[in-house]
Amino acid sequence: MAFAYDDTNIFARILRGEIPCNTVAENDHALAFRDIAPKAPVHVLVIPKGKYVSFDDFAANASDAEIAGFHRLCAQVVRAEGLGLDGGNAGFRAITNAGPHGVQEVPHYHLHIMGGRVMGPMVFLRD
Repeated sequence: MAFAYDDTNIFARILRGEIPCNTVAENDHALAFRDIAPKAPVHVLVIPKGKYVSFDDFAANASDAEIAGFHRLCAQVVRAEGLGLDGGNAGFRAITNAGPHGVQEVPHYHLHIMGGRVMGPMVFLRD
C-alpha cells in the first residue's frame, strides 16, 4: 500500500511559512524545530524540505545531497542540544514512525531526536 504525499499536512505548511515553529537549525535540505508536545526534556523534529512520506520513501527517492544534508542537520542538532556522546554526554534516541502500524501522526518524513533523560524501553510488547 503506497501513501501519496499530502501537501496540506502540518509540516508542509510549516515549510511554506503558513504555520510558525520554534526553529533549532536549518540548512538547504532540512529544518529542525522543537516538538510542540515534547516527550522528553529535549525533543526536536528534523524534517526534509522535500515531499517524502516516510523513511523508506526518503531513502529510496531523495537525492544524495538531500540525504547528506538531512543527516548532517541531525548531527548538528544532537551536538547543539548537548546530547552527543562526545564529552561524556549520556546520549539520545532518534526515532521515526511510518504508516498506521508505526503510529505515524504526520504524513511527512520526520525524525524525533529526544534526550535529556533515560528514555526507557524501546517498545512495550503486548499479548
